[in-house]
Amino acid sequence: MSETTLSARPAKPGFDFDRGPALVTAILFILAGVAIAQAVDLHQAVLYGLGGLLGVSLYHASFGFTGGWRRFSVEKRGRAMRAQLLMVGVAAAAFIPMLALGSPLGNPIVGAVAPVGTSVLIGAFMFGLGMQLGGGCGSGTLFTVGGGSARMLLTLVFFIIGAVVGTAHLPMWLELPSLPPISLGREFGIGGGLAVTFAGLVLIALLTVIVEKRAHGSLEASPIAQHSNLTRLFHGPWPMVWTGLLLAGLNVATLLIAGHPWSITFGFGLWGAKIAQFAGVPVETWEFWNWAGPADALGNSVLADTTSVMNFGIVIGAAFAAALAGKFAPKVSVPLASLMAAVIGGLLMGYGARLAFGCNIGAFFSGIASGSLHGWLWFVLAFAGSWVGIALRPVFGMDGFRK
Repeated sequence: MSETTLSARPAKPGFDFDRGPALVTAILFILAGVAIAQAVDLHQAVLYGLGGLLGVSLYHASFGFTGGWRRFSVEKRGRAMRAQLLMVGVAAAAFIPMLALGSPLGNPIVGAVAPVGTSVLIGAFMFGLGMQLGGGCGSGTLFTVGGGSARMLLTLVFFIIGAVVGTAHLPMWLELPSLPPISLGREFGIGGGLAVTFAGLVLIALLTVIVEKRAHGSLEASPIAQHSNLTRLFHGPWPMVWTGLLLAGLNVATLLIAGHPWSITFGFGLWGAKIAQFAGVPVETWEFWNWAGPADALGNSVLADTTSVMNFGIVIGAAFAAALAGKFAPKVSVPLASLMAAVIGGLLMGYGARLAFGCNIGAFFSGIASGSLHGWLWFVLAFAGSWVGIALRPVFGMDGFRK
């Protein structure tokens, strides 16, 4: 869930929706898909379409990590966290065997497996702290921007700035002590990798159950639907568990189509680098942008970058979902202290994500699902950073541990 309220008015009953914004976003989505297909190819347009489905799903379930982690930390309610863990587990059940095959559909695939070192420790902690101040994680920032949040747009701008600075400093961080990339699937085989991954996810889920029952006596029930199934499809909220399963399926589709799992923050760094390059900053001379993958992305159109086109799809898809739900209501009146928190949070998330090889999606979701040890390290340090961020929120006039 995101910090920023996406709507200033309740959803309307029946099938009423914001016709103007819905029409505009639908046309924009189609035109952007056609432009991507013509500028690159149909394959890239399909990935853009996957991004659109992710945006709709994230918006209708308010499926972010920031609010779920804060709710467990403050209120001792773990329903959102358990949905996230289930999502990761379902994706891992597909990822680890497919990655062992290497080319399940004839095309090579790679997992989100990264080194385990100092940069991950520091970067993940920074990201966790930043997402509580910024009010959204990597995916949460995108879908709330699509829903009309001006505050989250500011967070995104500084997220991009932080990501670019991170590309300048990453080579220096990688000189610090580190272990090579460690894949549980490679170390223990398919069965062993799955067993270790599932055991870790189940243990964390059981911990949330124990904490919640001790605090409240019972687990929180899922909200009762206020609309019929068909109306709920357009208006939301979608059940969190079912949305988690859908997101897992879309990540598997991304792995098969793109050749790598769903990621978000590389696109932010690329956008910022291209803007900086346009402004005369010689980013092409930086070590990071001379590595094979980044150099290729910087030298080509942003539409040729898989992460970028999926991010575009998420934003427009979320905007379309908000319009269908009758909730597209841009909010621009935000207290100055909250805006300051958005700036700081965005910078921390952008910089931290680059150091830690991803955010809640690229490092936590896709990383753990790929069997990467760095994903587990990211989760522990990001959660610790999140606690510090929650404690600091009252400094900026936001709710935190303070009752």
